[in-house]
Amino acid sequence: MSQVFCKTGLFSLISLLSILSFACNNSGNGKTADDEVAARVNGVPIKLTEIDSQLEQQFKGQQVKLSPADLASARLQILDNLIIQQVLYQRAQAENLLPKDDEVTQELLRLKRESGLSEENYQKQLKELGMTEEDLRNNVQKRLAIDKLRRQAFNKLPNPSDKEIEEYYNTNKEQFVLGRGIMLSDIIVDPRDNGAKNDAIGEEQAKQKVDRIYAQLKAQGFDFATVARAESEDPDSALRSGDLGFISEDVAKEQLGEEWTAKFFAMQEGQIAEPRRDKAGRWHIFKLTGKKTEPEELKLEDPAVRKRISDTLLEQRQQIINSALLFTALNEAKIENFIARRILENPANFGSLRPSSLLSGATSSQPPQQGQQQPQPTNPETKQAQQPAKK
Repeated sequence: MSQVFCKTGLFSLISLLSILSFACNNSGNGKTADDEVAARVNGVPIKLTEIDSQLEQQFKGQQVKLSPADLASARLQILDNLIIQQVLYQRAQAENLLPKDDEVTQELLRLKRESGLSEENYQKQLKELGMTEEDLRNNVQKRLAIDKLRRQAFNKLPNPSDKEIEEYYNTNKEQFVLGRGIMLSDIIVDPRDNGAKNDAIGEEQAKQKVDRIYAQLKAQGFDFATVARAESEDPDSALRSGDLGFISEDVAKEQLGEEWTAKFFAMQEGQIAEPRRDKAGRWHIFKLTGKKTEPEELKLEDPAVRKRISDTLLEQRQQIINSALLFTALNEAKIENFIARRILENPANFGSLRPSSLLSGATSSQPPQQGQQQPQPTNPETKQAQQPAKK
């Protein structure tokens, strides 16, 4: 998906919603049928409402159109992820890695700021998700705890040596040829109601706003980056002062079209193109901040190249450490997956019943009968997530 055009009016929530992988509807006090337990992790319940809440978010109410098999598979996948998160959170608790209250507060403020939402729209989104401020705070606290757990493991990794960096460069020289390309900055005006600052709502307002901004930028004394931070209706664009970075010629042709790519190559650095619309109806004002007309071989002596290789090698090692951490935590936890068990017991209708019916009796904290097989998870990464703990 295009880094230029993939953002939608809902992007303003991505930073905020990425932390909501724990339950969204976890504030109710009344006991209902939907409070039934889908799984337990060391005795801590994961409720069916948590799964169905994420189903609603993922399929936007269209989950009723899923086949029974697809619905069952989706529930199992969501539950796998919830089990992983609960296991890692409990391990962070055990290692005294819970964040302090002020850390949680600062993270919440950062997320609100980067979302670009007004307080009114922020509260509206929370309400639509069935969440309270306290729910959100608890979820942020859990995510920060898991981040601390991972960083603690990553901190034990050594930095890549000079020899390792040189070997990677010599083995992957094709990665270090910088082809033709352009560097762009972008200001976005979206006719939709997206809750952004200075939001233009409707086609007329959007056209008036984009014409006003373009006229300002063509006049002397208006800095593109400053205007982008104040006026762009895409929070990611505004946060980066409109900077899109380097875009290769091939990617530019794919995302912007051959006509506009050729136009950018013909422009002088610093020039601003007239407003244009993307397929989603959003207006873009592009500034050409740089261009590279000839391929260039990047040298190992370049500090940026060495840093890029070092970061790549370190990321590979972190992925291995993260997998080892997850495997160990899952292997040491006592996990009871009632959904998986009931699907095995009711293979003819595993997805056609209401979850509360499917999980009838699952609220019992009794462990599986001795000798009873635990089902295998749908996600290979969570192979241990649905097996009883080893004794």
